[in-house]
Amino acid sequence: MSLDFGPIVLGGNVFGWTVQREDAFRLLDAFIDHGGRAIDTADMYPVWAPGAEGGESEALIGAWMASRGIRAKLSIATKVAKWDKQPGLSAKNVREAVEGSLRRLQTDTIDVYYAHEDDESVPQVEVMATFDALVREGKVRHLGASNFSAERLSAAQSLARAEGLTPFAVSQDHWNLVDREIEKTLVPTLAQQGLIELPYWSLASGFLTGKYRPGKQVDSARAGGASAYLDQPQNVALLGTLDEIAQAHGVSVAAVSLSWLRAQEVVGAPIASARTLAHLPALFEEVALSADEVQALSAHTAP
Repeated sequence: MSLDFGPIVLGGNVFGWTVQREDAFRLLDAFIDHGGRAIDTADMYPVWAPGAEGGESEALIGAWMASRGIRAKLSIATKVAKWDKQPGLSAKNVREAVEGSLRRLQTDTIDVYYAHEDDESVPQVEVMATFDALVREGKVRHLGASNFSAERLSAAQSLARAEGLTPFAVSQDHWNLVDREIEKTLVPTLAQQGLIELPYWSLASGFLTGKYRPGKQVDSARAGGASAYLDQPQNVALLGTLDEIAQAHGVSVAAVSLSWLRAQEVVGAPIASARTLAHLPALFEEVALSADEVQALSAHTAP
């Protein structure tokens, strides 16, 4: 399978947390009906949720795929390293973790398997050799790195090529219109190395949907984090520009925010989650922003 993620990657962090089985199946069905084909999860999701242990998201996605018989039409990504039950990137842990993910997802192959975070306690040659073996065995198709520094990512890529091992093809990092730290060093490295970026938190916990405004209360599990963006004047000013561009194109604020990410050279597709069916349509509204519109948005929050 080539690396084609479609216009949006559906984030699976909500499954087993704010979205349970019946609603998850409806959301996933609707995602496919809208033309979606890439789903992202992790072995640890959603360990932070009350009563959850981790693994619930993978299990829900796996049960849904099995019930619908559509595994071959999808790109499925999951991750290893951050779950307290199976932490780190040692060969032993990665080997055990991938088997658990394959079992919960009810599949023979993971399309993109990520190192969820760097692990400097394990030699990089061990990490890359272990991931390479999973590719050669057919358990994984492509490799991804998430939350790596530019320096460590470059070192891993150089090592893989020198040793004849499979390099990372995808990077997944925190990036959106109000969180742009990775543009300083990581984004140039991605361009240089030829990696595809799939940004997570692409809507800034919902802030970039436009529903959070000064003086307005929002009932959401993420309301605290999203409302905090209002403490920064440049973010409030950004909302005005988002409103103007959304109105000019006849689309939602969320659509404009996601289209700004799609306009970035290294981005393959943003990752965004949805708690309800009503959230899905905006994720698929693609807007061809002009260079001036991209610049107008960028100017508010340039790092």
